[in-house]
Amino acid sequence: MLYIVATPIGNLEDITLRAIRILKEVDYVFAEDTRVTKKLLNHLEIETTIYRYDEHTKQHQVENIVNLLKEGKNIALVTDAGTPCISDPGYEVVDEALKNDIKVVPIPGVSAMTAAASVAGVSMRRFVFEGFLPKKKGRQTLLKSFADEKRTIMFFESPHRVVRTLKDIEEFIGEREVVLIREITKIYEEIVRGTTKELIEKFENKTLKGEYVIIVRGNEVEEKKEKVNKYAKDIEEEDEEE
Repeated sequence: MLYIVATPIGNLEDITLRAIRILKEVDYVFAEDTRVTKKLLNHLEIETTIYRYDEHTKQHQVENIVNLLKEGKNIALVTDAGTPCISDPGYEVVDEALKNDIKVVPIPGVSAMTAAASVAGVSMRRFVFEGFLPKKKGRQTLLKSFADEKRTIMFFESPHRVVRTLKDIEEFIGEREVVLIREITKIYEEIVRGTTKELIEKFENKTLKGEYVIIVRGNEVEEKKEKVNKYAKDIEEEDEEE
């Protein structure tokens, strides 16, 4: 059986009781960074054997993991922090496991995406998640495609590219309200809200630290147009019925 196990993104108290049990019971743990996962397992006093699975090793490890699963071994897949397969390696293993009729079980827990969404103070009823933006190729095209996006938009970003991304959002998507959330569950956890212009002025020429989640409010003008058009269509249909 293949277990997809969520691990803490900062505060080790966020590990679930079920995750601890699974990590103890499985035959092997495959981790994005064995050093990071080893620290977690040592903290939890778990001695399960760890192997590496990341973007550089997945080409041969996918087949290896599937073969182990076919032999009846139980395996846990973890990432450095958070939920595997969400902007992290892992979906290829799940895909191959399902193709081979191997049971895949999610062990839910912390996710930076959902944690940030819950404290943003922005409607997350509908949202678009893009993970990390392309550094160069396709970056402008992707951002321009969100200019008329009515749903809330969410990105991950590294600290040294936050200001550049804010400037790109302002240029290609337009002036929007943005929420910056960093170091979720850690000591320096911070939530900052403002327009792209305000946040650029606040953070430009400053040294930023910690991984960021950037949440951009959708195009409310387009959303209002959509609601007006829907209302007009509903009225028209009612008139036709009469």
